[in-house]
This record gives sequence, C-alpha cells and structure tokens, in this order.
Amino acid sequence: MQGSSVSTHDPIVFLFDVDNTLIDNDRFSADLAAQLEHRFGTEGRDRYNAIDKEIRSQVGYADYLGVLQRLRGTQSSPDFMQMSFFLLDYPFDERRFPGVFEALDHLRTLGRPVIMSDGDTVFQPRKIRRAGLWDAFRGDVLIYVHKEEMLDDMQKAYPADHYVMVDDKPRILVAMKKLIADRVTTVFVKQGHYAAAAGRELEETPPDITVNGVGELAMLSREAFLAAA
Repeated sequence: MQGSSVSTHDPIVFLFDVDNTLIDNDRFSADLAAQLEHRFGTEGRDRYNAIDKEIRSQVGYADYLGVLQRLRGTQSSPDFMQMSFFLLDYPFDERRFPGVFEALDHLRTLGRPVIMSDGDTVFQPRKIRRAGLWDAFRGDVLIYVHKEEMLDDMQKAYPADHYVMVDDKPRILVAMKKLIADRVTTVFVKQGHYAAAAGRELEETPPDITVNGVGELAMLSREAFLAAA
C-alpha cells in the first residue's frame, strides 16, 4: 500500500514500524485476550492462541481475522459477531504512544515519514487508520509480509539519499543494517515485548540510536541522524 502522492527523491525517508513502535500493541493483545476469555472461556482463548501461533508460522504475521474465522468454524454465534466488532472497532487511537504526532511534524521538516509494517491486507490498514496514522502519514504506508525482504520495493517506492528505520524489533534493525549498511540509521525503540527480549542480536549489531519512545525523535536534528550511521 502506498500513498497517492508520487515520490520523487527525498533527502531522508523515515521508516516507521507500527506495533509497539507507534501504538501499544501489547495493550491491544491483553484486551483481546480478556475479550476472548469473556466470550469463550479460558479454553476458547487458549484455542485462539493455538490457531494464532499456527497461522503466524505459516504466513509470517498476525492474521487476527483469519484466526477468528478458523475458531468459529461452521458455527453461528452472537459471540463471534461481537468479537468481529471488537476487532474492527477497537480504539487504536487511544493506544497511540505519546509524542507521535509531534515527532512526525518535526521529522517532516527533515525528510519524509513513511510507515513500513508487516501485516495482512485488511486488518493492518484498518488498525493504522483507526489509530489516526493513515492521515498523519498522508497515506505513505507500505504493508508487507516480511518487510526486511522487500527493501528493493521500498526503495523504488520511496527513493532517498538516506533511510532511518524506527522499530522495536531487533531482527528488523539488524537486517536493515546488513542489507543497506551506511545508507541507513537504525533507531531502536525500547517498548513492547520484542524490545524487552532483545539480546545477542543487538550486541552483535547494535542500533545507531536508542530511544524509550518515538516522541524523543522530535529532539534530534538531521545531523544527529546522519552522524549516528
């Protein structure tokens, strides 16, 4: 997915992950688990989690709607419809981390902010729009299955002299650094369960910049991003 505006060439393109970088997806996961237990009990919640794990291993991302569909099977129950409403109407705008819009306003004076996320083709765009991020990024959104494998596609869509990758997942930052080296500045956001589990990956290939939240990027200059790389 890509915004309607045509990219020519930007001095810097800032690539943002979504889950646990721009929005608190761990909070959403906790709310989802509570809702599943409320509707289907602990057994139904555990069954959902088992299906989720299986589908993630197959497709490489969280397919919330696909998991719910498989959990339902051939049944018809108001609880499944309510779960659908829960997912599609979830208030992701209330899960946006503080300082996101202020950081985007600042970074737009230095280059072009772009969302580069993994996810499905229905729920992930819905999440981004519900969070107010679609408009904030002016439709500059890319959603892949494995974004670290799509850097050529990304660079064709958003050519730039330099890239800044902002992500909470160490493996993504390490992959970016190995693939485009000195043309990328990696920013590690210490939020969420992936960041908490960070270990050897970041020791072997440390990020160029580490922040506790995206809002801190509003304090960094163009020179700070380039010098860090």
